[in-house]
Order: sequence, then C-alpha cells, then structure tokens
Amino acid sequence: MKFKHELVELFQLKTVTGNSKRFYETPEGDRYPSVTTITGLLSREAIQAWRLRVGEEAANKITKAATTRGTKVHKLAELYLRNELVSQSSLFEEEMPLIGEMFNQLAEELDKHVGTVKAIEAPLYSNALRVGGTVDLVAEWDGVLSVIDFKTSSKPKRVDWIDAYFMQSAAYAVMFEERTQMPVSQVVIAIAVEKHGPQVFYGKREDYIEQFKDLRAKFDIID
Repeated sequence: MKFKHELVELFQLKTVTGNSKRFYETPEGDRYPSVTTITGLLSREAIQAWRLRVGEEAANKITKAATTRGTKVHKLAELYLRNELVSQSSLFEEEMPLIGEMFNQLAEELDKHVGTVKAIEAPLYSNALRVGGTVDLVAEWDGVLSVIDFKTSSKPKRVDWIDAYFMQSAAYAVMFEERTQMPVSQVVIAIAVEKHGPQVFYGKREDYIEQFKDLRAKFDIID
C-alpha cells in the first residue's frame, strides 16, 4: 500500500539526556522534559519493585530485549509509512521472525485504517504543557485526524492498564495542535502483541489531558 502524505513542517528539536531523563530544547531556548519522562512517573515504583523481585541482571536482560524489539518494530513501521518498505518481507520472516511478525501486525492495521498522513516520527513541543516529544504518527484514522501511538508487548493488554499510553498520546495531540493549529481529538493505541495478534484501543484527548497535566505538575515537585 502507498500512503498519501501531506506532511506538516516542524522544527527539529535537540534532545538532552541526564539522570535517565530526556529533555527537548525548543527554538526559544526552553528545555522541557519528554512526555515519556512524565508518564514514567506512573510506573516508577512498580518497576523498582519488579527489579528487586527478579534481580538486576534478569531485569536488565528483559528490559534490553523489550527495548530492542520495540525500536526495530517502530523503525519498520516508520519506513512503511514513508512508503520506503513493503510488508510481508521474506527477510523479516527468515532473519527476524518475531520482529517481522509484530511489524506485519501493525502494517495490516495501518493498511485498513490510515488515510492522509500529516506527521511521521515528528518532533513536537508545547509551551502550555511544558513538554516535548516525538510522535509516532499523526494521520487520518478511519477519516478522523488522530494521534497514533505504536507499542509492542509480550502479552495482551487490558484498557485499564494503559492510562499512561492514552495520557502520552493526549499530550502529543495538544502539542500537535499548538504547533500546527490543527485540532486532534482522537488518540489511537496500536499494540503488536507477541504470538497473539494486534490490539487497537481508542480514546479521546479530553478524557486524559487533565490527568497528564496533574502528572506534569507532580514532576516539578519531585524532580
């Protein structure tokens, strides 16, 4: 499938990492924490408890594998959306079977739902929210302009487990509108699930943005 592009022009932001936190520098010289740094506050205690339970060595191995898987699947999805890659490639099936399987899960959903594409792996920031980030995709999804966020998982998710994903996407929607004056009300979470099949969850920006604002205020207090 060949995707239709009407890509908006966005300023390339410089990123800085310190103390396991990522920051984005705006054209005006402000330095804002990344969206994922903010939403990471929700899982900080649970992750620390998990690392203690399984041990540092095992935790590092699992985290590295999950990060590598997610990065590779995201990159393939980006190339596919840029019309630089075809799905169902034998290369993935032979040399990276799990990565290929998970990418193809996302590709099938993109083929079914995505219309005109406005932004792919695009840098965004908001002076109102005081955050920055890189959005996976802003595009028409079933005809509705949406923020679409890609995730990978080793097991299926329940909708009440993924508030952080919705909050992250809601923040991207606000950032995109602030930068382009194009309102985005819908957020879509597309998850490739290992040895299972894709999951797609839908939400409204306004249902999650206040929670994100509360978390952003908490970051100022504890940082």
